[in-house]
Amino acid sequence: MASERPRRKRRASAPEVGRRIEARPETWRALDELSGDTDRSVHSLAEEAFRDLLRKHRRPRSLLEALRESARQHPANDHAPPRARRRS
Repeated sequence: MASERPRRKRRASAPEVGRRIEARPETWRALDELSGDTDRSVHSLAEEAFRDLLRKHRRPRSLLEALRESARQHPANDHAPPRARRRS
C-alpha cells in the first residue's frame, strides 16, 4: 500500500508516580459519594485537589509553569505604576 503515511513517533510522556494515601474512613466515604455524584473517579478528584493545593501555595506543577511564573516576577516585566499628577 503506497498511500500509507509513515507513523509519527509519540513523545515519551513522564511516567506516572503512584503513592498510597491513608485517610480516615469518613473521608473515603465522602470522596466515594462525591465521585458517584459527579460521575468522576476518586483519582480525578484527587488530582484536582492536588492542583488546587499547589495553586494555593503558588507552587508550579511543571517546568513551563515555573518559567512563566519566574518571568512574571521579574521587575522588568512589571508595568510601571501610573504617576500621580502634581497639583499646581
